Amino acid sequence: MNADNYQELAMRTLAAGLTPRERLTNAALGLSGEAGEFADTVKKHLFHGHPLNREELLKELGDILWYAALACDALDVRLSTVMAANIEKLRRRYPEGFSSERSQQRSE
Repeated sequence: MNADNYQELAMRTLAAGLTPRERLTNAALGLSGEAGEFADTVKKHLFHGHPLNREELLKELGDILWYAALACDALDVRLSTVMAANIEKLRRRYPEGFSSERSQQRSE
């Protein structure tokens, strides 16, 4: 499955009738909530002695992707466009791959 196909299929489960502003708000709140659930699962593993719940993490990542697709929909942009722009930004920032030195010296 490619990113744009995912976005199209994911948006089939969006409640009808939401304005772009409502979709963007839903995406922002949903991303925050799902990222928190992902972090909480990691926290329970690292600090509470729970076994790493890989299936739960994958579920939360799926939810995060859904809300990212919703944000793209609200902004009228394809998920693949955002992905490509992010890779281009990373290439400019770290042309030889990540380095701590370049990270510490970057201004953006």
